[in-house]
Amino acid sequence: MKVLVLGGGAIGVSCAYFLGRAGHEVTVLERRSGVALETSFANAGEVSPGYASPWAVPGMLAKVVGWLLMEHRPLVLWPRLDPGLWAWLIKLLGNCNADAYMRNKASMLRLAEYSRDCLRQLREDTGISYDERARGTLQVFRHQKQMDAAGDDVAVLERFGVPFSLLSQEGCVAKEPALGRVRDKLAGGLWLPGDETGDCFKFTQRLAEMAEGLGVRFRFDAVISGLQVEGGRIAGVTLGDAVERADAYVLALGSYSPGLLKPLGIDLPVYPVKGYSLTLPIVDPAAAPESTVMDETHKVAVTRLGERIRVGGTAELAGFNLDLRLPRRRALEHVVGDLFGGAGDLSRAEFWTGLRPMTPDGAPVLGATPISNLYLSTGHGTLGWTMAAGTGRIMADLLSGRAPDIDMTGLGLERYRGRQLG
Repeated sequence: MKVLVLGGGAIGVSCAYFLGRAGHEVTVLERRSGVALETSFANAGEVSPGYASPWAVPGMLAKVVGWLLMEHRPLVLWPRLDPGLWAWLIKLLGNCNADAYMRNKASMLRLAEYSRDCLRQLREDTGISYDERARGTLQVFRHQKQMDAAGDDVAVLERFGVPFSLLSQEGCVAKEPALGRVRDKLAGGLWLPGDETGDCFKFTQRLAEMAEGLGVRFRFDAVISGLQVEGGRIAGVTLGDAVERADAYVLALGSYSPGLLKPLGIDLPVYPVKGYSLTLPIVDPAAAPESTVMDETHKVAVTRLGERIRVGGTAELAGFNLDLRLPRRRALEHVVGDLFGGAGDLSRAEFWTGLRPMTPDGAPVLGATPISNLYLSTGHGTLGWTMAAGTGRIMADLLSGRAPDIDMTGLGLERYRGRQLG
């Protein structure tokens, strides 16, 4: 079958690779000059099933109010006359209850764990390398109140069989020796040994090369202006004056997916959530993290990627704005300097921002649409890197007429139909 994959980020390339491996004739359309040059370019580097959780949690409003009082706050909301934003926020708040949280968490964890396992199998099968490390994630708590509140997260992890350990201050230092210099700033931590790290950009580039070896074709600088529909099917993708045609189409355009779907009568509740990162060279390896340390107070991850440190986090609701805002840089500098001072050279840090495609319930949207040959692979939020390999496997299974290896409940577009609050 001839398949067009729209989008050349980590998700689109993963879909293309597994579709190519399944024997399909695949072409990827990407508007940039290469793969992974937008949201996949410089994310936090975490492959974190253990940290897979929806934003929409009970008590969300109280948390947001507390964050607004922080100097280096993890969430920034720019008041805007944006109906899409306010509709998305209403749907988010509609999921801030215990039943919705458990349902959404289950869907996310199921996909994230499956995807991590698919990534491991891919490494074993191909030898793909991308500054990967399989040394877990340490979520550090600066205050005893955070440590006490971890009981709720632990109960969820236990319910879904995710390995973890609650650590004392000294236990955190044992996992991440560089934290010994700042042990007095820590109350304890949550250790997630099944998590991994790696450079998403390097991974996507190398996976694209392997996909080409399977016959996958990449068309760069291909700006998509619309989808043509005839007889309840997609008849082609408009690229300027040209039309590209296939038997099936996989939409993997992240935050830009809803814009193509709206003219077709499909309302996809995905909103761009802006994230930032710093990438700095390591100058003192002993002072750097061994894997990923997540600062629970600031919601910032500090990850070791080869000879670099990646500092990623903050969430800004500002539409499609890509301005690099200095206060967000200062927040990232504060965390890495406070926990791993002197480990990297901040004067040579690369500052980056990208748009994470978030759904109001946290899980991505995968699979079929009301249009018979159009499939969705979008809405992964902050977990696109975590969920990329599994998403590719699932999409290849669906288009090949096979049942995916995991339960797809809570991962399809159908979950939004008839549910007012998403």
